[in-house]
Amino acid sequence: MTTNAVTVLANIPDCLRTPLVDEYNKIAKNFREGRWEPAELSGGKLCEIVYSILKGHVDGSFPNAPYKPKSMADDCRKLEQAGSTFPRSIRIQIPRMLIALYEVRNNRNVGHVGADVDPSHMDASVVFAMCQWIMAELVRVFHSVSTDEATAVVESLIERPVPLLWKVGERTRVLGPGMSAKDKMMALLYGSAGPMTVREVVDSIEYSNPTRFRTGIVIPAHKAGLIDFNSKTSALVISPLGQQYVEKNVPLTI
Repeated sequence: MTTNAVTVLANIPDCLRTPLVDEYNKIAKNFREGRWEPAELSGGKLCEIVYSILKGHVDGSFPNAPYKPKSMADDCRKLEQAGSTFPRSIRIQIPRMLIALYEVRNNRNVGHVGADVDPSHMDASVVFAMCQWIMAELVRVFHSVSTDEATAVVESLIERPVPLLWKVGERTRVLGPGMSAKDKMMALLYGSAGPMTVREVVDSIEYSNPTRFRTGIVIPAHKAGLIDFNSKTSALVISPLGQQYVEKNVPLTI
């Protein structure tokens, strides 16, 4: 399966799918960079986009653009009245999550001045986790895949623009001649929309000895929890710990 938004959310029209993925990427980027208030604000916008998708799906006719319902809480509750032919996730679970997410956006000193709680890492963490769950459910429902597959696809949808990486045909080069092979590998995996094989990484960083690369760089990084290395498929995937390592230690700009 090709893990891109067009493939996994093909049953959602582009006028809703593109804003959905764009807004999710804004939330993920702001969260990674520690901008808690923008992350929470974008969570409210994502609620409106997701509601538009759910309502259009239930009605059998999608709107031409996302819109704000008159009352997020009341209108989400109305979705529970949809027929049982629609999955419970569409009728009940996602709508109830939207209500909670919208509440955080509106009443935790995010959308307004003067509330008694400041935007914080705690609130932003809740927002991001709920958005990830909602996105995974949309992928699972609209693409008919397992929860684990949906979660992996959602992670792959996150864009991580890395100026250090230069796409040349089918190969991606790392524009950091003074960097270690380990950091080049980590930068590649950080900027990748999905897994890369050991061979792809070796070719990209022009490492001369694939066997030594596997034993001296890949396996230690796997043991340290920075990546996951599948010895059967030779696939490499960066972990959350690996993402933190890159953001803290690897210069991603030229």
